[in-house]
Amino acid sequence: MTFNSQLPLTKLEIPVGYEVILLGGGCFWCTEAVFQRLEGVKEVISGYAGGLVEKPTYRQICTGTTGHAEVIQVIFDPNKITLEAILEVFWATHDPTTLNRQGADVGPQYRSSIFYLLDAQKEIASRMKSELNQAQVFDAPIVTEITAFTNFYPAEDYHQDYYNQNGMQPYCQFVVRPKVEKLKKHFADRLRK
Repeated sequence: MTFNSQLPLTKLEIPVGYEVILLGGGCFWCTEAVFQRLEGVKEVISGYAGGLVEKPTYRQICTGTTGHAEVIQVIFDPNKITLEAILEVFWATHDPTTLNRQGADVGPQYRSSIFYLLDAQKEIASRMKSELNQAQVFDAPIVTEITAFTNFYPAEDYHQDYYNQNGMQPYCQFVVRPKVEKLKKHFADRLRK
């Protein structure tokens, strides 16, 4: 599901020397927990992007009718971690082959998505997606949407830093923790010191 007509526009504050990419890989609690642990990532903010509704609430997002995806805003230092390295982790820690679904989380708000801010980011993401598909790394084609950034709204405060604050909660133990463990196993060289 792609929403491109009359989208509200927002701006992002990007610190000098940093880049920003927005990634949707299902529930943002999962993606936030993964990307917070990467060396070179300054900050991760959970939120909503790409939809028709200004300043949406979580309740609105859950209806699947706003056009927004649950995403994380990743602020990173390109001198410490490349976009390619970030996207390798992104594709490896969720299922980019399922349309509008990650595990039990179903709906367009859980779609696999990349919202780019620079043409160079689009080129890198598109090239990597094509290479992964050609190499048949996954059992099915990657359906990750690669879309120009239009808007981002931070999620409510209780969604921020969720796994670190609520790691013993059942969803965190059964859904988020395995993704963090996969990160540690396959990308140990990219973890914060």
